Amino acid sequence: MSDFAASAVPLAGGYGGQTYAVSAGGEDAVLKLYVKDPGRAAVDAALLRLVHGLLPVPRILDAKREGSPDDPPYLLTERLPGVNLQVYLDAAGDEDRRRVGEQLGELLVRLSGMPFLTFGMFRDGELAVEPFGFGDLEGFFEGLDLGFDQKHQEGFRDVIRYAEDVQAEGVDRVCLVHSDFNPKNLLVDPATARITGLIDWEFAHAGSPYTDLGNLFRFCDDPVLAGAVLSVVRGSGLELGEPLVDLGRAADLWALLELASRSAEHEIAAAAHALVSRMADTGTLAGGRVALDVVH
Repeated sequence: MSDFAASAVPLAGGYGGQTYAVSAGGEDAVLKLYVKDPGRAAVDAALLRLVHGLLPVPRILDAKREGSPDDPPYLLTERLPGVNLQVYLDAAGDEDRRRVGEQLGELLVRLSGMPFLTFGMFRDGELAVEPFGFGDLEGFFEGLDLGFDQKHQEGFRDVIRYAEDVQAEGVDRVCLVHSDFNPKNLLVDPATARITGLIDWEFAHAGSPYTDLGNLFRFCDDPVLAGAVLSVVRGSGLELGEPLVDLGRAADLWALLELASRSAEHEIAAAAHALVSRMADTGTLAGGRVALDVVH
């Protein structure tokens, strides 16, 4: 009888494909099938090649870059070591959270240093950029069904106006954006507090250098971690504008609103809707969130 054994276990995360932890012959890997968006396989493969050695991403072991929903493309990558960062942070002390925050800041700086010429989504394996097809933020907001009454509608318009004023003070350059940069898509070595992986690149695009910061701080209530992130970003020489936290939250509004419009789908979308509602109640980008900007 052969000693060879294989297994495939579904992994959480990833909205555009099906992801599995696979094992064969004692080797561990991650297999992603691109069922919903076959064209994204070539984009993700190109992105992993682009940032390998600059960011903690897995090596590609095998790939099928073209296919159809019936015969989907796939990426087979190494399985990175570490545990989910959110799970780790829930029990980590101040010093470890500060160390993690400094590394997150370094990753944000590296992403911001990878320039592109045009805002938009990547459309092929050459990372050609297709400009976004939507208009202004207020028009986008008006087109969503968030269940807001007139008071909430007006309150959120105040938020949008403030966000537009803030963004006018920031830099206008374009860079690589992971677009889902938060603890659920990061891995960490629990013994050393060293970040070992940045995964799930399916929403990556060319966009604002503030977007990933806004995504990271969307549900963050940890001034220790946030203060470390901001200290590194501010000291990087990137010449980003101020107020940095508000610039991040302003850049995150598009994605936050889209997520909130799907509040019935899952708990993260429901949390986004609750946050957007608080923002409308207060007429502020903070929406009652914990003050994070502890470093000036």
